[in-house]
Amino acid sequence: MSIYLTAIVKGKPDTVNPLRTVLLNMVANSRKEEACIQYDLHEAAGDLTFIFQEEWKNQSGLDLHNQQPYILAFVEQAGALTDDIVIYKTEKLA
Repeated sequence: MSIYLTAIVKGKPDTVNPLRTVLLNMVANSRKEEACIQYDLHEAAGDLTFIFQEEWKNQSGLDLHNQQPYILAFVEQAGALTDDIVIYKTEKLA
């Protein structure tokens, strides 16, 4: 059964370009993972906010994703690059 995530990342004012680069790297690498069905990144116009829409084949695939070196590197950098990160695990209704 698919796992759906929406992650909202609020960037700090002076870190938008470096943050965008890191997030785009995560997209490129995540899309190569076997369990990845969808991994899309959106940017809110003029808001310093990035939104991920993700779909994973199963929980074990998501767990493996969360242990990848590029995800762990982002977690280490997140405090310096972001003001807030909120992740929603959702169920698809329609």
